[in-house]
Amino acid sequence: MVTSDFKPRGVCARMIHVELSDDGSTIERVAFEGGCNGNLKAIGKLVAGQPVDETVTLLEGNTCGPRKTSCADQLTLALREAQAQARS
Repeated sequence: MVTSDFKPRGVCARMIHVELSDDGSTIERVAFEGGCNGNLKAIGKLVAGQPVDETVTLLEGNTCGPRKTSCADQLTLALREAQAQARS
């Protein structure tokens, strides 16, 4: 299992904890610190067991209010970072 902690920028969440399968292709677990607690717990439940590539395609570019990013968009960056760790 690959674990990674990602510090998001431009959003309310302070940290995103990611666990991926050994090959980096599947999301095992996602947890957020800070942000909209209920919504972010729901995102974690929805993406668990899903392929990284499909999740990134679905969530990349999502915005929050006037911000150019969102916690979901920042999650895509966290997933790609963890995936790169798995492949190295």
